[in-house]
Amino acid sequence: MPRSRKRKGLESVWDKWGWIFVSLMLAGVILFVFYPILYSLYLSTFSTRGFLKNFVGLGNYIKLFKDTYFLLSLKNILTILVIQVPIMLFLALIFATLLNDPKVKFKGIYRTALFLPAVTSLVAYTVIFRVMFSNDGLVNHVLMTIGLIKEPIRWLLDPFWAKVTLIIALTWRWTGYNMMFYLAGLQNIPIEVYEAAEIDGATKTVQFFKITLPLLKPIILFTTITSTIGTLQLFDEPMNLAAGVVTGSSVGPGNSLLTPSVYIYNVCFKYSPNFGYASAISYVIVMISAVLAIIQFKVAGEKE
Repeated sequence: MPRSRKRKGLESVWDKWGWIFVSLMLAGVILFVFYPILYSLYLSTFSTRGFLKNFVGLGNYIKLFKDTYFLLSLKNILTILVIQVPIMLFLALIFATLLNDPKVKFKGIYRTALFLPAVTSLVAYTVIFRVMFSNDGLVNHVLMTIGLIKEPIRWLLDPFWAKVTLIIALTWRWTGYNMMFYLAGLQNIPIEVYEAAEIDGATKTVQFFKITLPLLKPIILFTTITSTIGTLQLFDEPMNLAAGVVTGSSVGPGNSLLTPSVYIYNVCFKYSPNFGYASAISYVIVMISAVLAIIQFKVAGEKE
């Protein structure tokens, strides 16, 4: 009897400490996650100038539809999203399929080489790309040496080529990252499935479209949604690629590298600070992300 009472006493002490640890974590989540979310939503209904706040209701959201800079940033990011994400995910899937083949030697080296860009410093790699794609950089030098171009391409000085440079940089960095998800999915597909298909006369192409893609569908959906959200939040690459190319309030040539996240930064810290308007922009991006995610779920045929 005393032993059982002692055990119950210890369990009650453990329960108390457990609740203490959980409450500390919960307090941190409320303070650093939920409170900023709710306060920024509240702040988005105000027009702020320093400590001065004027209630405007939905005025900030209405203003967005007339803001040429915001609309341009949205156009830029959607262009990058439509072009870069499919290319990146397609390459990631191809590399994963190739490196999952047991006949390929030194797979570990190739996987590491493709994944390394994902763990490099954002600032470091964009600075390297800016140097490589300068007028007298390595890329122009190689292209002129092999005779593909006769004069240097103005990679970072032309709006079209600036976007191309950004797309190349993003693809280089994140292809290997997404490849690892596909590779993990491929390794979970039983080899017997492919062996049975091969016995039935299915070619490698048929196996890829009839077995690999359907079984990787959840992972493809996951990488598509995360890549979409990540692209809509794009900040570091355009800011660093545009460094030295920015003239006045322009981000890149003709604001071709202006993204919503960069514009939010400018509204908060570069222009006359208006945190209320910046909060409204942030919530519009969140709503766009949610709508695109829902569309992707519906297209993929996934149930909520």
